[in-house]
Amino acid sequence: MSDYFKGERIDLTGPALSSFAVTPNDAVDLPVPVRAVTIGEKGGVVKYTAARGGAICTTGWLPVGQHPIWASRIWLTGTSAEGLTGWE
Repeated sequence: MSDYFKGERIDLTGPALSSFAVTPNDAVDLPVPVRAVTIGEKGGVVKYTAARGGAICTTGWLPVGQHPIWASRIWLTGTSAEGLTGWE
């Protein structure tokens, strides 16, 4: 996956451009990379592929709320958090 934000004049600490519901999937990348993930229903662990570099990462336990996770994929296997929203 190419770097979606490369060459953009977007302040990555500024407001999000849009959001979408995330369904964790072990085989399919997100439609666009995200720079934050909101856990809306139940806290837990999030396994993801880093948007830059492609490393597969697993968080510690995260509470409900917004978290600065730059991801190109949220994995089903290894993710226990529920009600995920991706922010680009």
